[in-house]
Amino acid sequence: MSTPKDPLTSRRFVTAAEKVDYLSPWTLEEWLCRGDVVPNEELLMVRANMEAGRCHPFHTHPTREEIIYILSGRAEQWINGECRILGPGEMVLVRKGEVHGTYNPYRERLVFLAILSPAQAAEPGIVDVSGEEPWATLRERRGLPACT
Repeated sequence: MSTPKDPLTSRRFVTAAEKVDYLSPWTLEEWLCRGDVVPNEELLMVRANMEAGRCHPFHTHPTREEIIYILSGRAEQWINGECRILGPGEMVLVRKGEVHGTYNPYRERLVFLAILSPAQAAEPGIVDVSGEEPWATLRERRGLPACT
């Protein structure tokens, strides 16, 4: 028996055909939870596909917390001045206003989920600090490859 397609206001399940794709400067974003996909109130969720050599350079979310959960590949994940290499099944919690960046200096694609809350946060949603010190030269000072 076929069920008619739910209108957006009652949608709870999201198929691959219903997600919203967006090519950002950093990744191919596959939005699975945001206001134009489901009737969300508190959460946003995006699956990010970051090609080799790409990154989402240092930034903050002044009004949102974020979880970055690695599905495949490896992430050079920064939070404040600390760096860890994260692999599948690992995550980082980023509190409001913390400087963070996700880099993929590896040969394989990095795929991760970014879950942010609250969905209806005050602006600015994101602040780029990658051109400010110490963030502008932090990776270079440690001998790490440039992000494309």
